[in-house]
Parts: sequence; structure tokens; C-alpha cells
Amino acid sequence: WALPEELLLLICSYLDAQALGRLGQVCRRLRFLSSRDLLWRRIARGCLNSGFTQLGTDLAAGIPVKERVKVSQNWRHGRCRRETVLKWKCKQVAPFSSTFLMPWMELDGEYLYLSQAENIQAYRLCPDGTGLQRHPQAIFSGHQEDVCRFVLVNSHIVSGGGDGNIVLHKIHGSYSVKFSAHEQEVNCVDFQGGLIVSGSRDRTAKVWSLSAGRVGQCLHTVQTEDRVWSIAISPLLSSFVTGTACCGHTSPLRIWDLESGQLLTSLGTDFHRGAGVLDIFYETPSLLLSCGYDTYIRYWDIRTSTRKCVQEWEEPHDSALYCIRSDKNHMIASGSSYYGVVRLWDKRQTRCLQSFHLSSPTSSPVYCLRFSTTHLYAALASALHVLDFTAP
Repeated sequence: WALPEELLLLICSYLDAQALGRLGQVCRRLRFLSSRDLLWRRIARGCLNSGFTQLGTDLAAGIPVKERVKVSQNWRHGRCRRETVLKWKCKQVAPFSSTFLMPWMELDGEYLYLSQAENIQAYRLCPDGTGLQRHPQAIFSGHQEDVCRFVLVNSHIVSGGGDGNIVLHKIHGSYSVKFSAHEQEVNCVDFQGGLIVSGSRDRTAKVWSLSAGRVGQCLHTVQTEDRVWSIAISPLLSSFVTGTACCGHTSPLRIWDLESGQLLTSLGTDFHRGAGVLDIFYETPSLLLSCGYDTYIRYWDIRTSTRKCVQEWEEPHDSALYCIRSDKNHMIASGSSYYGVVRLWDKRQTRCLQSFHLSSPTSSPVYCLRFSTTHLYAALASALHVLDFTAP
């Protein structure tokens, strides 16, 4: 103990997680020393969903890093408590039609926003992390048909519906704007930097302005020649990517210039007909994930190649993948079209890490996933499930 604390920390930095845990059992002073975030940060960066991005950014600064490593082990080994927090009845006719309920959700601090039919409802998360409050705190309306997709950015909700309209709500206030956007369903939207991008079944993608005096003005209309299922704006706000149905002879993944609306590049060269892209997720301005009907998760690095993805993972049961999310480090979560299955993937492995069957074999697809460092929420066509990885 005569050594300076800096040297003691340096010595402890050579220990792995198991050794640090054992060291903390010796005495109170060593327990305090071995629990320092500085020692656990290196270990946490190699763990699943520990709150660190690939660039080292800490996304969960309020949670001790040692506790995050403990929870990460539960993610890796599939140890969790399962609960159905909401159920609703729906009439299923055909995928991606206006009569087929496709719940979408977003997490924001203490609230979970969930679309149910033509409304978006805000549910407060219980303080103890056991689920949601039974009744919504707020309801956001404006569509005449089901909400297909919505995004939550800077206290605003932007939604696209089966009625072809886009609706903008301010969460803390009564302000809302509604405008006619497409001739058919608005299957996907994204909102960043005062711009909205939308994609539709009418085979177009559009860029909309939200600047003062130009709210709802269409800046560009992109003819995609195919139904648009997914869309996302690059974090640099310079371009956006569209995922289409792949019913023609063009790549289902294409990147467009946000300022001019011109095609910049296409991703991939060998896609099967009908292998549409149903979800896209940007990790960084140059790294993005895609998934869809061809049952593959693909990891793209546009700095190295636009013709071939840098990594891919195949859904083991040959099911279409409807949604995908990443912790921007090692973990990927995906939702499949059959049996209500959620899978966890480790980018450092080729095989699926964990699988969770959220309902009976006759259940509908998992349409949407959101997760924090401790919970994973999955929305099916009839229920919302939560997996709590802090419980064991």
C-alpha cells in the first residue's frame, strides 16, 4: 500500500475480469480499487452490449463499468427474465399492406413509444425495470390508417402511414404538422438535421424540408423503380441509403446524395430476385448493417468496397429478417419472420450466439427491436415482449 495509487492501478490493469473479481474479495480497500471504471473499461470494450462503441465512446456513462461487464455475461450466456408487457388483437391479411398491423417502437429515456394501428402511444418505463405502466402517458394521432414506421429525434416524432401521409409531432406540446407525401403507403422514414427522407410502395423516395417557411416542402423525388422498404440518413447528413424490394435488375441497397438527390453508389452485385432489404442500421458514417428477405445480415464498409460486404451472417432457419440493431461494438440483435424468434450475434463469430423464442410456433414475425444495456424489447404483431438481462 506504500505504492502510489497510479502504480497500483497499473498493476491491476494486467488482470482479467475473473482475477479482478477475486481481488475485490480480499478486503474493502482492494474491493474499492478493483472496482474502478478505469480497470474495467478495457474489458468492457470487448464485451457484448456494454455501452461502448467501436470508437470507444461511452453510451452509458451513468452505470458503473464493472456492473455492465456482469450484465454482459448474462447477454452472452442467454440468462434473462422474460415477460410479455403488452398484448393487443390484430387482423392479419398480407405483409406490408395497410390492413396488416406492424408495430414499431423507439426508446427514449423513461419512455417507450409504440405504434398501434393509426396511433403512437408513449408508455412510461417502470422505475424498477420490471416493465411498462399499463396505460399510455400520451397518444399521438394524425393518420387515417396504420403507422408503418416512425422515428424519434430531438423531442419530435416523425411518422409515415398507410394513408401516404407524413406526420410530425412535438412530444412536449400540441404542435403537429401533417402533409401528403406519397401516393401509397409510406413504408419508412428518417429524420435528421432538419430533413425528412421517406420511402414508399409507390417506388419513390423523397426528401422533405422542415426549415422555417418550408415545412413539408419536397426538395427531391428519387425514382427508385422499386418499392422502398427501408431508408436511413447517414450520420454525416450528406447522403441517405434506401433498401428496396429487389424485384428488378438493380441492387436493393443504394446510396443517394442528400443535397441533389442523385445516385452515388449501389451496394452489392449478386442479389437474388425478391431479396429485398427490410431494415438498415448505420453504426458510423461508413459502416452499416442490412437485413431482409434473403435471410442474411450483411455488414458494409463503404470505405473499402461497395461491391462486397465485409462480413455476413445467415439466419439458421432460413427465415426473412425484419429488423436489426447493433450496440455499435460487437453485438447484433435480429428479429425473424417465423416463430417470433430474436437472435443475438457476436460479430467475432459466424454462428448465432443466442436464440429466444418469444411466443408459440404459430406466432407472427418480430417486426421491431430496441435495447438498452440491460433490456431488450421486441414487438410482434400481437404483443410486446421484454428480456431483462439484469435479473439472474
